[in-house]
Amino acid sequence: MTFDPRITPARPDLAAARLRGKIKAVRYEEGTEQEVIAGIVPVRKEPSHGAPLLTEALCGERVTVYETDEEGWAWGQLQSDGYVGWLPAVALLAPQAPPTHKVAALRTLAFPGPSIKLPPTDALPLGAQVAVAREQDSFAVTESGFYLPTRHLAPLAAVEADFVAVAERFAGVPYLWGGKSSLGLDCSGLVQVALTACGVKCPRDSDMQESALGKPASLAGLQSGDLIFWKGHVAIARGRNSMIHANAFHMAVAIEPVAEALARIGAAGSQVTSVRRLK
Repeated sequence: MTFDPRITPARPDLAAARLRGKIKAVRYEEGTEQEVIAGIVPVRKEPSHGAPLLTEALCGERVTVYETDEEGWAWGQLQSDGYVGWLPAVALLAPQAPPTHKVAALRTLAFPGPSIKLPPTDALPLGAQVAVAREQDSFAVTESGFYLPTRHLAPLAAVEADFVAVAERFAGVPYLWGGKSSLGLDCSGLVQVALTACGVKCPRDSDMQESALGKPASLAGLQSGDLIFWKGHVAIARGRNSMIHANAFHMAVAIEPVAEALARIGAAGSQVTSVRRLK
């Protein structure tokens, strides 16, 4: 049996207890559930601030932690999409109250009190989850005591109607390998964030998305919401003639003509591998 290391909590020295008998390791751990308490938390390949960014965990997300080292790094697996990596342990706590709301704006600020004149203590991205204890004036007060603009939140069960429109809100955001917020994101991060906002479960990486999402479609009959895949890249069609994608050519989330993008990417030696239609 083959296991994808990106979503399999296993190393030569340590693996999740559920993998005992399937993957060889020196020891096995059940893991402990933790909650992300900062707005955006890096998930890195190694326990170092200089290690490559694999993905990001958002506030309110749950993580199964299998090890915390002496340098303050936690090795675990995100419960949302299964990604495995190292997170700063200081950004994790035992789960508190269950989340009730999520951030519906591209980004919102968390204030220490009921005034926008106070210095914010954190910034929470689209999709971050919080437990709201009460409302005060124009603020939602979280169980942890932060004040968030009520207008920037939506009930946890609320979903956006059009994931293409969600993606378009990120136009101009810088390209960031492994990113998934308005501070920076990559091609598959844009797809995942937009689909998640619409209540559609979505894997993290473009090859996973190509395998798991939708049904085959064609470039000739391109419709809004179709996903166009190359090896290592994905774009979202806005219709037959234009698309939006986070890409390293523009170093940003860009809207451009499909024909122009196909020609440029093709000239670089990469051809479309598939088109997938979600509906």
